[in-house]
Parts: sequence; C-alpha cells; structure tokens
Amino acid sequence: MKISEAQQLVDNWIKTTGIRYFNELTNTAILMEEVGEVARIMARQYGEQSFKKSDTEVNLADEMADVLFVLICLANQTGIDLTEALENNMQKKSIRDAERHKNNEKLK
Repeated sequence: MKISEAQQLVDNWIKTTGIRYFNELTNTAILMEEVGEVARIMARQYGEQSFKKSDTEVNLADEMADVLFVLICLANQTGIDLTEALENNMQKKSIRDAERHKNNEKLK
C-alpha cells in the first residue's frame, strides 16, 4: 500500500465508521498515548523491564499500527501529504548527514 492510499483509507474510515476526526489537539494527545504503549512494549521486550501479568497479550505490530493510524489522521487534518513530506525529509537527511554517520566513531 502506498502512503497516499493509507491516507485515503484512513480518511474513508474516519468519515464512515469514525463519524469525524477528533480535533488536532485530541489526536496529538492520542498519538502520545499510542507512542507510550509502543515504548512500554519495547522497554519490556528489548529493554530491562519485565512484563507484568497484565502485559501477556501485547502486540507490538498492532501498537505501531495505532501510532501510524493517528499520525495519518493528523496529516489528513492538517493537509500534509505524507509521501511528499517523507521524500523531502529523506532528501534533507541525505544532504545533512552525507558524511556524519560515516565519520561517527561510535558507529564503527
């Protein structure tokens, strides 16, 4: 699926099943909540924290998809074409970091 298709899919879902978008501030708060859920899993699965009994049904892929969904909602609400934004961001990084990581002794 292309990013533009994902943006359209989310927009269609919101307008039919979700009724309407939450406002941008609410969606920003929801995004932070979803990122926190990803962080919680990462800290337990790959970090040093242990899982609690209530964590037995966690699904990292599903939580990452929740983050992506809300991010797409925010992009749609604010008129951002995520394909264009990502392409521009990658170009910026490629110019800015062309030698930066190659010369980073910590990465060798």
